[in-house]
Amino acid sequence: MVCEQYTTTTEGTHIERPENQSVYKIGIYGWRKRCLYLFVLLLLIILLVNFALTIWILKVMWFSPTGMGHLRVMKDGLRLEGESEFLFSLYAKEIHSRVDSSLLLQSAKNVTVNACNSGGNVTGRLTVGPKMVEVQSQEFQINSEDGKPLFTVDEQEVVVGTDKLRVTGPEGALFEHSVETPLVSADPFEDLSLESPTRSLSMNAPKGVHIKAHAGKIEALSQMDVVFHSSDGMLVLDAETVCLPKLVQGTWGPAGSSQGLYEICVCPDGKLYLTVAGTGSTCHENSHICP
Repeated sequence: MVCEQYTTTTEGTHIERPENQSVYKIGIYGWRKRCLYLFVLLLLIILLVNFALTIWILKVMWFSPTGMGHLRVMKDGLRLEGESEFLFSLYAKEIHSRVDSSLLLQSAKNVTVNACNSGGNVTGRLTVGPKMVEVQSQEFQINSEDGKPLFTVDEQEVVVGTDKLRVTGPEGALFEHSVETPLVSADPFEDLSLESPTRSLSMNAPKGVHIKAHAGKIEALSQMDVVFHSSDGMLVLDAETVCLPKLVQGTWGPAGSSQGLYEICVCPDGKLYLTVAGTGSTCHENSHICP
């Protein structure tokens, strides 16, 4: 830029102009100007690249006013369609699937569902692992569709609310302690066996114990004694035939005198033995059998 100098004179005045007048230039010239333009061009390129990357990210992630990708923000919560993978813990009040599809929770190791109180302590936990399903809670309960308890477990007892509990294993059911039930039965045309391999087996009821075999026989086997005890009643053997094949027999009488008849004798300690029947009682003659 050229700097011009104006001088005001009056008539009759002569002012001589200097021959060598200095000229000053204002601005950026040379390599500085080129560097400035290059820097501005570089900033413009970076701005365009950032804008293009922002548009590409919005396109790839499916950002929209209602959500991102398969994730939709609804009035009552979040709606997630398709399969999703969570790398860390998921906190939610309620998780449910669509009406026409099932809900699938899948993990490479364990699937754990925790319920916490206001203090952050875990009050209930459900863990599904590759070898075991573990439930940690004060009480575990399974209900039917109408809300009827079918199976309840706590620290005190296990309650089965169904009309019938069926055990189909070939080895039956093993109970380490007592079992309380109004009825124990087998399937039709199948045998029912109650046994204790190393301990005793006891059946108690306040109003009586009924053992019935409608189409077979009843066997009671024991290595030691089989004891039937009644404190206020009688022991009744009501059958057409009562067979005691292994009773001890006393000495034989004269040949042909018994005619195949025998007499049952009782020792003071309750032991039974047989003697050949005679015209009178022969128990006294064979009382040496009693201890």
